[in-house]
Amino acid sequence: MMLSLATVAPAGARRFSGITLGRTLRSGRCFLTCSPKHPLIPIRHEERFSGSPFKHYRCFSASAPDRNQRTPSVSYVVVGAGSAGCVLANRLTEDAHESVLLLEAGPKDMWLGSLRLSWKIHMPAALTYNLCDDKYNWYYHTLPQAHMNNRALYWPRGRVWGGSSSLNAMVYIRGHAEDYNRWHREGAAGWDYQHCLPYFRKAQCHELGENRYRGGRGPLHVSRGKTNHPLHKAFIEAGRQAGYPFTDDMNGYQQEGLGWMDMTIYKGKRWSTASAYLRPVLSRPNLKTEVRCVATRILFDGGRAVGVEYTQNGQKKKVFAEKEVILSGGAINSPQLLMLSGVGNADDLKELGIPVVQHLPGVGSNLQDHLELYVQQQCTQPITLYKAQKPFHMVKIGLEWLSVFTGYGATAHLESGGFIRSRPNVTHPDIQFHFLPSQVIDHGRIASKIEAYQVHVGPMRSTSIGWMKLKSPNPLDHPVLQPNYLSTDIDVWEFRQCVKLSREIFAQKAFDPFRGPEVQPGPQVQSDAEIDAFVRQKADSAYHPSCTCKMGSPSDPMAVVGADTRVLGLDRLRVVDASIMPSIVSGNLNAPTIMIAEKAADIIRGRPPLVDPGVPLHPQIQK
Repeated sequence: MMLSLATVAPAGARRFSGITLGRTLRSGRCFLTCSPKHPLIPIRHEERFSGSPFKHYRCFSASAPDRNQRTPSVSYVVVGAGSAGCVLANRLTEDAHESVLLLEAGPKDMWLGSLRLSWKIHMPAALTYNLCDDKYNWYYHTLPQAHMNNRALYWPRGRVWGGSSSLNAMVYIRGHAEDYNRWHREGAAGWDYQHCLPYFRKAQCHELGENRYRGGRGPLHVSRGKTNHPLHKAFIEAGRQAGYPFTDDMNGYQQEGLGWMDMTIYKGKRWSTASAYLRPVLSRPNLKTEVRCVATRILFDGGRAVGVEYTQNGQKKKVFAEKEVILSGGAINSPQLLMLSGVGNADDLKELGIPVVQHLPGVGSNLQDHLELYVQQQCTQPITLYKAQKPFHMVKIGLEWLSVFTGYGATAHLESGGFIRSRPNVTHPDIQFHFLPSQVIDHGRIASKIEAYQVHVGPMRSTSIGWMKLKSPNPLDHPVLQPNYLSTDIDVWEFRQCVKLSREIFAQKAFDPFRGPEVQPGPQVQSDAEIDAFVRQKADSAYHPSCTCKMGSPSDPMAVVGADTRVLGLDRLRVVDASIMPSIVSGNLNAPTIMIAEKAADIIRGRPPLVDPGVPLHPQIQK
């Protein structure tokens, strides 16, 4: 999903900026000098930190002797300060006897420690600035898609503290309970709904308070929209008129239906995992962070992961883990780093001259994503966000947000939505709606041209499965991404249903005061063939890549990690992020990724799993 009250120009080539080594040596909570034998090896003055878990911390240059490099450094090296990595950094350092080094390829999410100076990240309505720019964004693209008129689709992924939770549309959706029960059946033992719900609650602090489904004491603040916009109310009422139920909590007892959506927005600001989990614990002496460092390979001693090699400011460095290396780079970067390190399909690795450490053909396979498209209707009343995107109004909205964090800048405006079924025999909802009182063009790069509203709609459980592979052994080369979108007949049929059912809702009486001509697909698109052609030309990624390091049973030849998140066949190496999902869930992926990290943290710490058996769920409502 994409929306901004601003219009941004297309980004240029990828940028990799850095800071000077001098600043690196002066930064952090320590005083560093250089080794007389190796002038590029910073060494901590241990007498100033005699009680710190980091008194043995070393940041080695790549040319340092191997014997010295085996010196114990930190308990855990976590690669990626995104939606999962920030959670792990927080939870693992709750134990004062354990230390964590958190590596992030991008910068911090605040410039000079100021939210206001970093408004493009923290102002909810400004989200497309970074979605459509490569400053905090890996800026990936897929291969041209054969079933989508050979279009190469854009995939933004976060490269900043908070990862994609610092770029996304802030929609908090967990998926359906049956998604997690399916995970359990697919080989992820102990990841069914009764074992996952407690970790959703543990993470969450919902403004409506705690109940059987919502959390009230976690670090992740979740809120509802405040605009009370008449078009949002019309959308929900139109759904009821079309025969769909109202749901007062699509993350709770009843997912099916239309209603008000939850958002990771707190006091008018984006509430990323950097805000919720990382920045509040930066003062812990057992947590160390490094930014602008690109992990290049995992270091192995036989079948044991012992550390990570990375580049920072043009210099190669190595850091060693006393206990484990944990990859939390996301569904693209985690499998990419595994393959760069010799873990993946042996034939593919040999073709690139990469020594094979472990043959795991599932690495990079099983790629799944959500597609969506926009059904747009012209609005007869001047109540959409059209005027808000004019320069004068943008300045006015921005000044209000900068001063008191309120107003139209304090929301992403995706405040209503819902879930329905494409056909009666589906066990649980497989179509998702996000309603927006505005028109989005080209990911938000182009401002709205008319007063219009739209619904983002797409199937939730595609049968088109893709893959990703390395382009080269160079860690800075983007991998090859092949999602195989719309490669099955059922996926095309479900999208056809998305268009028809969206039109049905927009045709209800609740929209009579607002309904103008249909903008997209347009009145000329009526037959099944015409709708299918529209889908192939206009559907786009919802930015939910996942499942590329599948969690499953060791007997599954395509599994990459077990239910304990350990990489199969290797010691002291885990993957904890959206890549380990066995299959994609029915909804947005940020909340499930945070849940995965919360649950994995307990597994890593050897804690008994939380469980809530017998949680009541609504019988599926047939239309």
